Amino acid sequence: MNTNFFSLTTELLIGFFALLAITKLLGKTQITQLTPFDFISALVLGELVGNAIYDKEIGLKYVLYAITVWGALIFTIEKLTQVVKKSRTILEGNPSIIIRKGKIDFTELKRNRLDMNQLQHLLREKDVFSLREIEYAILEPNGSVSVMKKSSYQTLQKKDVQPTSTIAHLPITIISDGEILLDNLKEAGFDEEWLSAQLLQNGVTKATDVLLAEWLEGDSLYVAKY
Repeated sequence: MNTNFFSLTTELLIGFFALLAITKLLGKTQITQLTPFDFISALVLGELVGNAIYDKEIGLKYVLYAITVWGALIFTIEKLTQVVKKSRTILEGNPSIIIRKGKIDFTELKRNRLDMNQLQHLLREKDVFSLREIEYAILEPNGSVSVMKKSSYQTLQKKDVQPTSTIAHLPITIISDGEILLDNLKEAGFDEEWLSAQLLQNGVTKATDVLLAEWLEGDSLYVAKY
């Protein structure tokens, strides 16, 4: 039993420092900086170490060899993308503009397999709760979203504004992906007749033509078409 504990401890220590060395070599500092390729590579490295610990038929020396070779391949790819710019598109991916001049680019959303719920979630992580605030939004290769707000919604310094007592309201999504969210419509205090009239004002005859519609207290209905 003591021998097994000693062997397991040795394998854990060696695996830990091997992964640490590879991580330092590749220069990864934050998980949010990883591309999909880097993320998969990290999973493979972890699996290699796990095999050494739990599979007694695989010797630790073979796993360390595999880690070394895999790390060398990743390092080579990283260097390649630095030297050969054309390889970056294939190996790292390109950012995609998913909101351009305040309008949602449905083609880019579809190409990146991103639905409205996912987009709204990513925007809320950037402290953006209404799409009407956005001038540009860019989906980065690592899956995060970078946002440029419209000038009227950009953060001002305290010295630039006077204190006000206005109450902030949370936007309510009325239509998402062409479907009317009846519970949200009722929560906003309106009915389908009101919604139809609002859509007509925006040049829309049916809800299925709407990618997103949201209501904000004190403002007009925001409508984004497909």
